[in-house]
Amino acid sequence: MKINAFADVSLRAIMVLAAAPDGSLLTTQSIATAVGTPYHHVSKAMARLRIFGLIEVERGRLGGARLSSVGRTATVGQVLRHLDTREDPADCISPAGNCPLIHECGLRTAMSRAREAFYRELDDVVVARLPRSGQMAPVFQMIGLRPGL
Repeated sequence: MKINAFADVSLRAIMVLAAAPDGSLLTTQSIATAVGTPYHHVSKAMARLRIFGLIEVERGRLGGARLSSVGRTATVGQVLRHLDTREDPADCISPAGNCPLIHECGLRTAMSRAREAFYRELDDVVVARLPRSGQMAPVFQMIGLRPGL
């Protein structure tokens, strides 16, 4: 299965926050730079992650975001379930009109089961444990942060 771009940006933002030094706050702009994604997209992701309680945000000139305790234990499967708002994984229901085979369709049921199996497989993967020091050190150097990794 393929995740959407919004879920990808959200997971990358969580990984950057997870690798940041304890207690440090990262701005949305620094996260956008770190993950190579436009600020606008990261800003939307950060707002959604805050709603789900995965991050804490402090406003103001010295503000920023950090992972919450919930965010530190969240799994990839849990995060993807929050972010996947598609009711119909097979796109049987669309603005162009519903599929004429929609009633009692075995494909929709099979696709829903496959999506849930995909998420279940990722329920053992804690997002905050994914970043590696070798991977994050150059990223943090690029944004001017030296986390002591």
